[in-house]
Parts: sequence; structure tokens; C-alpha cells
Amino acid sequence: MPETTELSNPESEYTRIGPGMNGLNGTVARVATLSLLLYSFLVSIGMLGKAFKMFSGGFVGDLIESASDPLLGLLVGILVTSLVQSSSTTTSLVVALVGSGTMPIATAIPVVMGANIGTSVTNTLVSLSHIGRGQEFRRAFAASTIHDFFNIFAVMILLPLQVTTNFLGRSASALANAFSDVGGLTFASPLKLFTEPAVRTAASLFEGHPWLLLAAALAVMFASLRYLVVVLKILVLGRIESFFDQTLFKNPGRAMLFGLAVTVLVQSSSITTSLAVPLAGAGILTLRQVFPYTLGTNVGTTITAMLAALAVGEISAVTVAFAHFLFNITGILLVWPIPAIRRIPLRLARRFSTVAVDHRWLAIAYILFFFYALPFAAILVMR
Repeated sequence: MPETTELSNPESEYTRIGPGMNGLNGTVARVATLSLLLYSFLVSIGMLGKAFKMFSGGFVGDLIESASDPLLGLLVGILVTSLVQSSSTTTSLVVALVGSGTMPIATAIPVVMGANIGTSVTNTLVSLSHIGRGQEFRRAFAASTIHDFFNIFAVMILLPLQVTTNFLGRSASALANAFSDVGGLTFASPLKLFTEPAVRTAASLFEGHPWLLLAAALAVMFASLRYLVVVLKILVLGRIESFFDQTLFKNPGRAMLFGLAVTVLVQSSSITTSLAVPLAGAGILTLRQVFPYTLGTNVGTTITAMLAALAVGEISAVTVAFAHFLFNITGILLVWPIPAIRRIPLRLARRFSTVAVDHRWLAIAYILFFFYALPFAAILVMR
């Protein structure tokens, strides 16, 4: 299905937000509005993570410790990361367990694979802010689920191979030994420095009431994204679309590197991929441009973990971090270079989004079932 840009008179819609913003002053006002909406969106992501952490409490640590076999480990990785909204948090907990000798590396690797799948729940949640607007929702939902389908596809290929050969464990161990005397670097995410005070304040206002914090986070997210798309559509008319097409997303390699670099900078693949969803919904980015970008974010989030592990200096921690990195690199090398295989996640995302437009309840059911109910029920049965 061709991807078209839906720009149905965005100016008239924008006048409800800021009438009279024309010329240079109008552009400055729109950029300022865009910055404020973007900040609100990033704060809402932080609030969402805080709310889920309030729900989970010590449950998360107990879940990870219960991962006694590869399939259970995969499901635990999906559920825990969906709950805490951060693959970095899941990986850090796994690293701590491996470092203490509580969890073997061979068991930790499937948990990390599950974390790769679970981290994509955030951008799929973000796509629901477009649910009331037909083709815009189709584009946004496809852009979010392309991440899901690639991660699922990579796990389907690599988990059986890992279980039978432990190739990730062996390769990661060799790399960890090679880097055993190398010190790491640590740095703070600039976005977190800006958003954390607001997130902390919001969490303190709803302390002890995670449901209220969750509702507030979703309200802020959907409202900020709703108007973010409107402003983005107008700025597209001012040639920002050309900047994305000809500079940042000119070719798949550049899009992949951009996704990697931004994720290393902000230290969150959830934020990086979520930022692409409204751009796709507004018609600024196509699904083919978003796909390599999300692959870059997968690699970018592992580089942050590797730097942290190298700084710690614990060989088992470095091994888990390298296993996460090698899993993503191997998945890209197996899927991306072969057009017939590369088209599979693209086609699945397009078809699923087309069905979701006609049956919008399905998008909500998909998130609740796949990321929460299914892994939780399976873990209860398997434990």
C-alpha cells in the first residue's frame, strides 16, 4: 500500500492553538510550541515508567530471579521491560544477578532478548494517540509495530540457535576477555537531566497512587502528541520534510546511524523510537525510513550498557552487555541484507496496521495481551 502524506489543511487546525503566527514571529512561536510539546511528551514517558515501577515494586526482581530456562527467561524479559518501560533497567538487574553468581550467563541472554521485545511497548503505546484519525493512525501504528516485528523475528531465528550452540555466550565471553583491562566511560543523558525534575515532581504528587500517575502520564502523552503532530505538519510545509528526506533519513545506512547516535546520546531506545512515531503519523517519515532507524536504536541502547559494564569492570557484566550487542548486530546482519527477509517485518507491520484501522480495539488488545497478559500467564504456568 503506498504511503501518502496526509496534510489536510493543517494551518486551519493550528490556528486553534496559536492564531496569528505568521512570518518569522510565527515560525519562532511554532518552534517554541514544538519544543514545549516535545518536552511534555518526554516528561510523560518518564511518568509512565515511574507509574509502572510503582506497580511492580519488588515483583520485578523476583520475576528476573525466577528465569530458570530460556523460554521462561524470554517471557520474563518481555514482561519486566514492559512493566518498567526500560530495557536498560532490565539489563542492569540481569547484570547484577550474573555478577553475584545468582544467574548463569546462558540464562541471562534470553532475558536480554526478551528485553529487546518489551522495550518496544512504549512506542506502540504512543501510536494510540493517533487512534482517532484513520490514515494517520495507520502510519503511526505501522511505524511502531515494525520494531515489534523485527525484534520478534530476530528472536525466532536466534533463540533456538543460542539454546543449541550458546554462540552468543561464547562470542560475548571472548570479547569480554579481550576488553577485560579496558576502562569504561559513563555520562548522564542530557534529556534526563532536563526532564527528571518534572518527572520527580509529578511522581511525588501522586505518591502511593500509581493508577493516578499512570492516568496523568497517558493524558499528558496523548495531548502533547496530538498537538505535536499538528505543529509538525505545518513545519513540513516550511521544508522540514526535505531536511528529513535529504539529510537525516536520506538512505537506510544514514537512518540507522542516526538512530544509533541519538539513542547513545539520550540513553533510551524507548524515547528514540517513540519520537519517530508522530513523525510517521504526520507523514514526514515513511515506514521504509523508520525501519532502519529503529534497528540503529537497538544497537545504540546496547552501547550505553557496554560503557557502563566496562566502567564496572566485572567480566560477567561485560559478557552480558556484549551478548546484548551481538544479538542485535547478528539480527540486523541476518535480516537487513536480504530483501526477501527484510520485507517480512515491513509487510507484517503494514497489514497489521491496516487491520487495526478497521478494528481499532485490536491495537489496544494487542498491547495488553502480547506485552502483559500472555507473558504473565505463561510465567505463572511455567514456574
